[in-house]
Amino acid sequence: MESVDLNETTNVTGNENHVDHGWQKVSYPKRQRKTKNKPNADNGAPPDGTSSVFRSVEQQAEESRLRILEVQRAYGASVVVVEDNAKAKQKKSGLDDSDMDSDQDGVTSDGKPADEGKKVKQKKTKNPKVTVAEASAKIDANDLSVYLAELSSEQEEIQMQKFADFYGKAFQQVVAGQFPWLKIFRESTVVKLADIPLSHISDVVHKISVDWISQQSLEALGFFVLWSVDIILEDSAAQQTSAKGSNKGVQQTSAKSKVGIFVALAMVLRRKPDALLSVLPKLREHPKYQGQDKLPVFVWMIVQASKGDLPVGLYMWAHHLLPILGGKNCNPQSRDLILQLVEWILSVSKARSILVNAAVRKGERLVPPFSFEIVIRSTFPAASSRVKATERFEAIYPTVKEVALTGVHGSKAMRQMSLQMFNSVVKAAGESSPELSKEAAGVVIWCLNQNPECYKQWDKVYSDNLESSVRILRRLSNEWKEHSANLTTLDPLRETVKCFRNKNEKAMTSESDAAIRALYQDADKYCKHISGKLSRGHVCLKALALLIVAVGVGAAVVSPNMDTSDWNKLYVSISSQLPV
Repeated sequence: MESVDLNETTNVTGNENHVDHGWQKVSYPKRQRKTKNKPNADNGAPPDGTSSVFRSVEQQAEESRLRILEVQRAYGASVVVVEDNAKAKQKKSGLDDSDMDSDQDGVTSDGKPADEGKKVKQKKTKNPKVTVAEASAKIDANDLSVYLAELSSEQEEIQMQKFADFYGKAFQQVVAGQFPWLKIFRESTVVKLADIPLSHISDVVHKISVDWISQQSLEALGFFVLWSVDIILEDSAAQQTSAKGSNKGVQQTSAKSKVGIFVALAMVLRRKPDALLSVLPKLREHPKYQGQDKLPVFVWMIVQASKGDLPVGLYMWAHHLLPILGGKNCNPQSRDLILQLVEWILSVSKARSILVNAAVRKGERLVPPFSFEIVIRSTFPAASSRVKATERFEAIYPTVKEVALTGVHGSKAMRQMSLQMFNSVVKAAGESSPELSKEAAGVVIWCLNQNPECYKQWDKVYSDNLESSVRILRRLSNEWKEHSANLTTLDPLRETVKCFRNKNEKAMTSESDAAIRALYQDADKYCKHISGKLSRGHVCLKALALLIVAVGVGAAVVSPNMDTSDWNKLYVSISSQLPV
């Protein structure tokens, strides 16, 4: 700031003759301080000895200047911090030009070699893909023997789990892509499923395994079957969920293949097929084992069990799979798979004789009456209900029927089965399909010959199954000669027909429905015809007996030296002349 010189002011005011037009001369005392004495400066007096009236103004100006400098310093510091942060980010992202230039020179901004500051990403080494065949070839039979020997101190259930664990480790390098079992099961025929995946296991390893399995109890093996099925179905559910695109929240259980569990389970089912039969009630009753989506797994299991015991395969087919086929919701894919299984079973060498001889297994029939009813209805549908699968049923029907009806005549088990069979097929005899009606009527007549109790049962259901009864009576009447020869006794039939005639007479006089009355009239017509046959046959039998006695006496008198063959010829000659 500038200060006003008071001396000059005095002079100006004192010299009135000087023309200054009111202006005053201003001087700068601050520029002249260096030439003044210190005492004067210390006292705050100007060099000319006068006091500056603008000292306070100068102080305020100095303080303002200092504040401006402080603000500038603070602003400069914040700019530096911002710039430093920006540089740090640029350096971290590799976008700092100075760092890039220094890296090109081999030196970073901090003086270190550029290679030291960078982390080189190493490429992940891809594991070589191992196939099921390659993993199988690496299984050492001696290692397996030692491993199984060390399990003897464990509980049987734990032993079975560790047995599967051995094969799980043996195939752990086989990824799911090398063994997409769910896709294989869905797209392969039953013939191809039979050897999956045991076709890759060596004979030595297989023999060691099955010999060890044969020493385990049926309870432990049944536990292992259910345990294995649970693992397989969980993996199936995971794969299906993943295929739908809902990977979140789902554990990827199928990241590794399940070859090991399939190998162990196949060995158990082939060596001890009864293990599968022991868990059949749980497989049929528990909801988690239900559903046609699980059908390929169970078909594969039944095939493996059939490899060990063919009758077990037919038993499982008739008891577990056939009811699915008989349901209303069975889709064509499931029907085809179920038929493929039974076709494969029946195509095995000597299958017919094996199955017929084992028609009854531990008191249970391979093909029970309720299963046979499904087969007979599927084989002989109405003309409008025929499908492509009908011809396949027609091909398997003769063998299945033979297995279903085979047994010891007159035995307790046969009498019980025939009564059940009668109740199952008697309604089918009244169906609109002529072929089904005829076939079912023939089975009913077979039941009548096996167990006289079936006549009593027929009498009970006669009116409720009137159309069936008419067709059964008609077939007996029209084919009397054939059926009468097979009937062991005619007395139950005679009594039953007599009861039917009484019911017919009452119904024909009291029934108001013309259609039902016509059915009773037809039934009565056939009953009369059968009664006549039975009466003539009864009279003829008595006449034949008397004739044989008379001829025998005469022959003995005339020719006492006749041998046995001559007597047989005489009997056949006489009986052939009698009407039936």
